[in-house]
Amino acid sequence: MQLQEKRNYSPTEYLELEVISEYRHEYIDGQIIPMTGGTPNHNQIAGNFYAALNFALKRQPYRVFVADQRLWIPKKRIHTYPDVMVVAGSLEFSEGRKDTITNPLVICEVLSKSTRSYDKDEKFAAYRTIPSFQEYVLIDQYKNHVEQYSKTDEKKWIFSEYEEDSSILILSSIEFQIPLLDIYAKVDFDIQE
Repeated sequence: MQLQEKRNYSPTEYLELEVISEYRHEYIDGQIIPMTGGTPNHNQIAGNFYAALNFALKRQPYRVFVADQRLWIPKKRIHTYPDVMVVAGSLEFSEGRKDTITNPLVICEVLSKSTRSYDKDEKFAAYRTIPSFQEYVLIDQYKNHVEQYSKTDEKKWIFSEYEEDSSILILSSIEFQIPLLDIYAKVDFDIQE
């Protein structure tokens, strides 16, 4: 997708450009933002988390997606591609679409230097406007460090933090747990972006 001028795009214009683009872009309230490429550590972590979730939930009423599944957040006018998403039950799609979902239960983002603040602040605030959204997992790609936010009530979230090799992340919205050692399997912290 070649964007020549800085202008506001409608969600429809964005989607028309995005489906023919070689690269992925986020859409944030009229602006189209190119997504940066992932590092080996980023991809390894997202893959490890996705694979464990997908295997654990294979015969349960959940769908697990990694990286390329577009999400629409209507209240914030954002199209984005979370690193890992879990949907409970049937998929709900953006109006007129079959490639853009609207009902994640769990979202996981692997943090990079360039997106860390956005993922923790503005993006999390946007995700919280999604009625089905119950749990947010942020995984650091530079050291053993995972943050978990679990919804307990309307506008109430519990924060948990994991840093030790022996730590086990236990999701509250679905029956799933994973040791940090499995999240970080084959991750080389000496490789930095």
